[in-house]
Amino acid sequence: MRPETYDVNSRAEDRAILVSLITGRREEALAEGSLQELVRLAETASVKVLDTVTQHRQSVDPAWFIGKGKVDELKAMAQALEANTAIFDQELSGAQVRNLEHALDVKIIDRTQLILDIFAQRAKTREGILQVELAQLSYLLPRLSGHGKNLSRLGGGIGTRGPGETKLETDRRHIRSRISELRRQLEEVVRHRKLHRERRKKSGIIQAALVGYTNAGKSTLLRQLTRADVYVENLLFATLDPTSRLLELPGGGEIVLTDTVGFIQNLPHDLVAAFRATLEEVCEADLILHVVDSSSPLRNEQMRVVDEVLEELGARGKERVTIFNKIDLCSPEERDMLYADGPSLKISAYEPEDLERLKEAIQAHLAGETKVFSLPTGEGELQSLVYRVGDVVEQAVKGERIVYTVKIHRNNYAQLGYRLAQYEMPAEETPRGW
Repeated sequence: MRPETYDVNSRAEDRAILVSLITGRREEALAEGSLQELVRLAETASVKVLDTVTQHRQSVDPAWFIGKGKVDELKAMAQALEANTAIFDQELSGAQVRNLEHALDVKIIDRTQLILDIFAQRAKTREGILQVELAQLSYLLPRLSGHGKNLSRLGGGIGTRGPGETKLETDRRHIRSRISELRRQLEEVVRHRKLHRERRKKSGIIQAALVGYTNAGKSTLLRQLTRADVYVENLLFATLDPTSRLLELPGGGEIVLTDTVGFIQNLPHDLVAAFRATLEEVCEADLILHVVDSSSPLRNEQMRVVDEVLEELGARGKERVTIFNKIDLCSPEERDMLYADGPSLKISAYEPEDLERLKEAIQAHLAGETKVFSLPTGEGELQSLVYRVGDVVEQAVKGERIVYTVKIHRNNYAQLGYRLAQYEMPAEETPRGW
């Protein structure tokens, strides 16, 4: 049984005050950036931001989150500005939502619910819609007692997209049933993805994954490198469903380049769990391209967030190249300060020369040692296999045989090289490394 939904387009405009609680030194250092990010998230969700409020406390108030006195101030502000929504930068418990909603008489949304709402707007494929609905229902189920007023407000709006506006608080059994059904359908998605990955491995196709903080320029980079028809916009989470395209490398070989969903601070655990089937594509990639917005003053913190999500997915140890994008928006001094552990490249996605350097770097990192194979001229399948396991540097016809000098793709050769082993010749020069 799917929840009943209302027409989102008929809702009144969301007019919101954004609220952030600061409880420690580290939080204080990051609070301003996080609050500005919340502003962008709200704007992405088509919310009109009226004002922002910060509150310093030693610890979270278990009943009122920001304290009763600050709640009274917030109520006066909401009435003066005619706000109908309060969005909190941290996750709220069901009891806190209930208390705040009763005291303020406005809709209460937290950061997690806001992100889930944006994902509900962005999901286009069946898989994406299933994943978002599962994440939203998993988030709502333990909080039903605190969302009574939220879920009964007519007009839909932020926080009610996806599963929709229903009497969820009285129907736990149907929600659990729906969650079970969504998980069953997503298990089928996982099974199909696994079959595709196995076919890809057998065919020797190499995959590189673009990962990074949301709005770092991953989709732009995919479009510029592969001429893919992908949606590009200066918005958080402008693209949600992963897109894969063939990328031709300078040596003539091809790889699959995949654009993944962007990461963000405090990415909801329910969302990570729901999107695990999609995000596991990162774990299966032969190379991770970590795209960084060089122009962001918070780039170091954003890089840390990406590292944490990759570690959670079990992909932190994968071969990786850091791509410092948008250097055209940086001063020379800012460019000099760009640093990453391991290999890195500074580029602008709109500069053809930079794109060529990037393709050469991808080719170099995927390549291993040089090998020489001598194949019979009539073995078309083996000749095709040579091009799949590496980049052909040179070929020469010698009698009834063709001699190929090949820069090997390490992962492909490990999977398919056994079919060529008997044709391998000692090479005069077999430089190792990249």
